[in-house]
Amino acid sequence: MIATLIVAWIVFIILWKLLKATVSSALTIAAILVLLNIGFGITPQDIWHHITQFAQTISQIQRGK
Repeated sequence: MIATLIVAWIVFIILWKLLKATVSSALTIAAILVLLNIGFGITPQDIWHHITQFAQTISQIQRGK
């Protein structure tokens, strides 16, 4: 019984740390997107378009080798 509680507590702590890290990262990304939009007029769609173009370029380079 006590071993089960200890294991459950350890799992809870690990999940809590993971959740905190995830929320922190999400808030940081959201803040960066808002600042880019307000400061430079760059929308999330613009960023996503450049990311997909970059991925296509990388795959073309790898196929060319």
